[in-house]
Amino acid sequence: MNAISSASSVQTVHVPLGERAYDILIGPGLIARAGAEIASRLKGRKAAIITDENVAPLYLEAVVASLNAAGIVSAEVVLPAGEKTKSFEHLIDVCDKVLEARVERNDCVIALGGGVIGDLSGFAAGIVRRGVRFVQVPTSLLAQVDSSVGGKTGINSSRHGKNLIGVFHQPDLVLADTDVLNTLSGREFRAGYAEVAKYGLIDKPDFFAWLEANWKSVFTGGSARIEAIAASCQAKADVVVADERETGQRALLNLGHTFGHALEAATAYDSRRLVHGEGVAIGMVLAHEFSARMNLASPDDARRVERHLKEVGLPTTMAEIPGELPPAESLMEAIAQDKKVKSGKLTFILTRGIGQSFVADDVPASEVLSFLREKHP
Repeated sequence: MNAISSASSVQTVHVPLGERAYDILIGPGLIARAGAEIASRLKGRKAAIITDENVAPLYLEAVVASLNAAGIVSAEVVLPAGEKTKSFEHLIDVCDKVLEARVERNDCVIALGGGVIGDLSGFAAGIVRRGVRFVQVPTSLLAQVDSSVGGKTGINSSRHGKNLIGVFHQPDLVLADTDVLNTLSGREFRAGYAEVAKYGLIDKPDFFAWLEANWKSVFTGGSARIEAIAASCQAKADVVVADERETGQRALLNLGHTFGHALEAATAYDSRRLVHGEGVAIGMVLAHEFSARMNLASPDDARRVERHLKEVGLPTTMAEIPGELPPAESLMEAIAQDKKVKSGKLTFILTRGIGQSFVADDVPASEVLSFLREKHP
C-alpha cells in the first residue's frame, strides 16, 4: 500500500513499481527546486525541456535557472498549445530536437506543461534511444492529478481518435507545484477538477462527499487544494501499481472517458467548444445516467453527480457544448474506436452507486445508441 508523506508544506506520494518506482511531490515552490530534485535522483546532466507557447513565458526561465544551478545543461523545445499538438508531426519534431540536444539514456526529457505536453513528451522519451529518463512538471490541475501519473503516453490519431498511439513509459519523478495553478483560468481549473471528482466516484465515496463539502476551499487554494491533489495522486498510484498496463482494473480510471472522448472527437478537439475535463464531466454524468437506465444504480446518484459538477461550473449535458454535434450514430462510431473496446465488444465503466464503479464488458451497442439518441440535443 502506498502512503502519503509530508515534509513542511510538500507532500510526497510514492509509486512503488520496483525498479521503475518514483515519487510524486506536491506543494508550493517545486519549480524552483526542480534542478535539485532531479539531480538528486538521476545520474545524467543533460535535459530537454518540452513546453508550449502558453507555459514557456511563465515558467521556462525558472526551470532553466534551477537546472543550471544544479549543474544540468538544458535545451528547450517550445510547441504550439492545444490538443492538436498531440500529432505525429510534433512527435517527430520533438524526437529530432531531443537527439540534437544529445540527450542520452541517463539524461532526461522534462515535460513542462499540461496533459498534452506530458503525453507527447512522455511518448518521445519512451522511444528516443529506446527510452530515456523522464520527468513530469505538470502545470495544470488535470495534469497534476491524472495524466502526469501512471506512465500512459501518446498522441491522437487524426482519423480514428484520441490517445490511440503511444507507449507505457513511467516518469522518474513528478513535481506538482501547486503555485502554478494560480495562473490557470477558471475554465482550466474546473476542467481539472472533473478528474479530482472522478476518484471519489470510482471507489472513494467519502472523498466525493468531502469534495461536495470542501470544493470551494480546493478552488481557493492552500491546504485543501494540496490535500485534494495528494488524495487524487494516491488514488491513481494505487490503481497503477495494481494494474500498470491496464489489463484489468486500471480501466476504472476511464470513468466518463468513453463518452467524453467521443464528444471530444465530435468537436474535432476544438478547445473553444470542449476541453478534455469538460468532456469527462459530461461523460461521468452520462455514465451514471446510463447505469440507472440499465437498472444498475439509482437515478438519484446520477442527479447527485450532476448537481455537484454543475455547482462547480462544469457542463453536465451535451446540449451545453457550443455548436452542432453529429448524430448519435457518429458518436457510436467514435465509441467503437475507443481504446476500451476489446474484441469488438463495448466496454464501459459503469456504476452501482457513488464510489461503486466497475468494468462492464460486452455492453449492448443497441442500448448505448438508444441512450445517446435520448440524450442528444
